[in-house]
Amino acid sequence: MTTRRAFLQLSAAAALAAQSDRIAHAADSASPPMHTRPIPSTKEPLPVIGCGTWRTFDAGDDPARRRELADVLRVLFAAGGSVIDSSPMYGSSEAVAGALLAQSHTRDKAFIATKVWTDGREAGIAQMEQSLRLWQTDRIDLMQIHNLLDWRTHLATLREWKAAGKVRYIGVTHYTSSAFPQVEAVLRSERIDFVQINYAANDRDAEARLLPLAAERGVAVIVNQPFGGGSLLASLRNRPLPDVAQDIGCTSWAQLLLKFVLGHPAVTCVIPGTGRREYMIDNAHAGIGAYPDAAMRKRIADALA
Repeated sequence: MTTRRAFLQLSAAAALAAQSDRIAHAADSASPPMHTRPIPSTKEPLPVIGCGTWRTFDAGDDPARRRELADVLRVLFAAGGSVIDSSPMYGSSEAVAGALLAQSHTRDKAFIATKVWTDGREAGIAQMEQSLRLWQTDRIDLMQIHNLLDWRTHLATLREWKAAGKVRYIGVTHYTSSAFPQVEAVLRSERIDFVQINYAANDRDAEARLLPLAAERGVAVIVNQPFGGGSLLASLRNRPLPDVAQDIGCTSWAQLLLKFVLGHPAVTCVIPGTGRREYMIDNAHAGIGAYPDAAMRKRIADALA
């Protein structure tokens, strides 16, 4: 069966080469090609395509894998992207990403988003201090409470860290729609900068309440699992792209699914996870050009049936 990698190599080689050339050229230009959207709490522009690190950056001390991941980050930055999202839950991902940024002297290009994932105030502080060491930085751009674990305790600490300048933004995350009522309760009761949730063309529960609420409350939205946890892309790999893809400049299913997510006005950034340069090139292409309106988004969703 054709894999995503083989499909991209065999069926879209020319398109990917053109994207790579365009991205490399853009790195030398005065302004990056990737679209940005403002973080509501500050209006700081944030590039719309980032990179998730779950599984993909858990490379340990493997030098070959680290070289591949360095290429992923080079493509991300050359395309104008900046968001790298991780967690202590993701094995060695924080340490690997931090080392790659330090070695390439690109910390200033990165928007580091990581998480606290433990119970208790002191344990949370210790874990976040460890994250600072692993990322080799004195400040995290976005610290999130992973899956809302002990969120009341950690939120108080995050506010202290934000006031002290150790983190720039604070937020909460979850990856499953069953937790949306709890996420909604936090959004309604607390002032935070970011919420990270699952959302995809085949996983649209967030549209009913959470995305409108985030917009109403002035909270930036980071989307995880834009490919339906990976299963959606796998199910589409042998299917032709629908006509709507051409209308918005997409040459792959990955680009179309990412543009579906970014077509929602409440979404600030999407973080598909990848550890391969060719996938990062493909994903980054969704950060340029037009986005689908509501009618086009319906056509995309209908094409998955």
